[in-house]
Amino acid sequence: MLDPDEALKLSRHVWDTDIVPRLKDYIVIPNKSPAFDKQWAEHGHMERAVTLLSQWCAAQPIPGLKVEVIRLNDDHGRPRTPVIMMEVPGTGGPEGDTVLLYGHLDKQPEMAGWRQDLAPWEPVLEGIRLFGRGGADDGYAAFASLTAIRMLQDQGLAHARCVILIEADEESGSPNLPSYIEHLAERIGKPSLVVCLDSGCANYDQLWITTSLRGLVGGTLKVEVLREGVHSGDASGIVPSTFRIVRQLLSRIEDESTGELRVEALKRVIPEAREAQAEAAARVLGDQVWRKFPWVDGAMPLGMRDAERVLRRTWKPTLSVTGVEGMPSLENAGNVLRPYTALKLSVRIPPGVDPVAATAALKGVLEEAPPSGARVKFEVEKGAVGWDAPPFASWLEDAAHAASKTYFGAPAMAMGEGGTIPFMGMLGARFPEAQFLITGLLGPGSNAHGPNEFLHVPTGQRLTAAVADVLEKHALRGEK
Repeated sequence: MLDPDEALKLSRHVWDTDIVPRLKDYIVIPNKSPAFDKQWAEHGHMERAVTLLSQWCAAQPIPGLKVEVIRLNDDHGRPRTPVIMMEVPGTGGPEGDTVLLYGHLDKQPEMAGWRQDLAPWEPVLEGIRLFGRGGADDGYAAFASLTAIRMLQDQGLAHARCVILIEADEESGSPNLPSYIEHLAERIGKPSLVVCLDSGCANYDQLWITTSLRGLVGGTLKVEVLREGVHSGDASGIVPSTFRIVRQLLSRIEDESTGELRVEALKRVIPEAREAQAEAAARVLGDQVWRKFPWVDGAMPLGMRDAERVLRRTWKPTLSVTGVEGMPSLENAGNVLRPYTALKLSVRIPPGVDPVAATAALKGVLEEAPPSGARVKFEVEKGAVGWDAPPFASWLEDAAHAASKTYFGAPAMAMGEGGTIPFMGMLGARFPEAQFLITGLLGPGSNAHGPNEFLHVPTGQRLTAAVADVLEKHALRGEK
């Protein structure tokens, strides 16, 4: 069996001397996902990130390791974002068995509000926290995956054949990934275990396994009433405000007093097993379910109980307005009745809800019978399906608990997450018999997508060793 002291010693050494320095180099690169940088190919930042990660991976002392950057074009001959594919021959377990490990290297945009002494593209190691965009979400995945495999090989222990895929447009909804999965299907094989290091942890005290992910639909809602802006003193009272019409339309899909969504096509009955997991998670976390967020004084969370709040962020549909156009900044806001208002709408949908049907329902409700005859258009963006994990096999449940107790000192916990990882939905449909270990470093305060994103280094070190432990138990799962 894996020697935990040696494993953790190696993990800490590699993280401190190699992974953290390389993550600093990675954070410097502003390789925003294509949804936020339409000229990603011309700017070259994605290529720099791919080169950084692939060169580090290829230099690892892992016998038989193959590292390849796969590049495909779309139907119009334009380059798709590349994928890094790695293969490591198995050292034990059933013949032909495969583990698929996954991560991504593209990043969210800068976002305002960073602490005065921090910036998105300037890495800062402050004690045990590495600040900077993309370190925790999820540039560390490739480094940790190979380090976990190295731990087993250094101790002469078994693991199945491993395939590692690192994509470059997850933050855009992974539109290119299906083409790569089809292209690489024969090489990937049929994994019996999928390990994803792009999720969260509700605390830094134990191993957290994600059992569900919400899907995502959205687009841009635009309301127009004029061809150009006019003097508000002259027109108001006759010309309807586009902002008021937007408020009316949003009330069609959301109860503004509770945040509950009104469109039935966006909802799903929550399974009893997930309700039980939410209750268990709430007992462990208490009010940290909601206190982990950076509240202003006096603000309070939605929901009456902590278990209900867990479900609100993991299984309930929600609406977020993530962008606005047509409104000047405060310093440039003259007395003008604006011709249009446009909002970027992001709707999280429960696992099992069809994003195509949900998007069609949302568009229909917003565009039907426009108030005051306004020109209303909801421009749809591609949605992403959610994911609900299959029941844990006994070996995986036992292995996760054992790894958590060994490296964190507490049992593993399972809980849904509110974010979206499109790849998990794809894999769940393609490999319905596979087991899933979805976990990650996005814990309290880490603030992925927002300002002051950080990676909790000790959790990264422990998580890497825990993954190695699970990989060995996977290879030995049929032995008595």
